[in-house]
Amino acid sequence: MTEHGSIIYVEDLTVSFDGFVALNKLNFFMDYGELRFVIGPNGAGKTTLLDVICGKVKPTKGRVIFGRDSDISTYREHEIAHLGIGRKFQTPSIYLHHTVRENIELSLKQDKSVWATLFRRLSSESEDRIEAVLDMIGLAEKPHQIAGSLSHGEKQWLEIGMVMAQEAKLLLIDEPVAGMTDHETEKTGILLQTIAKERSVLVIEHDMEFVRQISNKVSVLHEGQLLCEGSVDEVQNNEEVMEIYLGRG
Repeated sequence: MTEHGSIIYVEDLTVSFDGFVALNKLNFFMDYGELRFVIGPNGAGKTTLLDVICGKVKPTKGRVIFGRDSDISTYREHEIAHLGIGRKFQTPSIYLHHTVRENIELSLKQDKSVWATLFRRLSSESEDRIEAVLDMIGLAEKPHQIAGSLSHGEKQWLEIGMVMAQEAKLLLIDEPVAGMTDHETEKTGILLQTIAKERSVLVIEHDMEFVRQISNKVSVLHEGQLLCEGSVDEVQNNEEVMEIYLGRG
């Protein structure tokens, strides 16, 4: 990735739901080509942060700056997706009755009108992109398998591939290894590191061992605010984090 500086920057971000403050004047940023983990106890505002960035939730106050674009906090979800922000939720959202390849093809950034879908012929560039995504997510040998028959881990990788097929510059990923086997968790870590060589990846995660294995920088949220940031060791040795989140000993 040749671009430099911050790909996402939130300033004084406040989100209130019927009096409950989910985010409280939060300031947060991450750079191009960065793999960042956000951790924190339940109710810390982690998922709300992703919801605001992708446009699912509108902030009460504050700004969200994406790349060189102006404040995108008022944009609709599809407008934000078009700019290059892709979201992968904790529960896989895939086309269960379509093949693996069809899932990737349906996610390509292209004209999705009924007429275009019925009569389009994929360009060689699109064909190459599908093959590259399938190879990266480890499903190159299963292009014709029905997605609903995949293992839990494979379904997670397929949805990550679908976001990649949308040419997202920033991937928002919510708890990717929840429910995975140790082997699937290891493969997911390698996948995220590979993706981060070409684009930015923001991950919400609770599995601290997984975070320790692959993360360079961690942000800790607490009560809607940024508690601290740093390496996994720095975060785990932070007195406030040990008291509030990780527990002493």
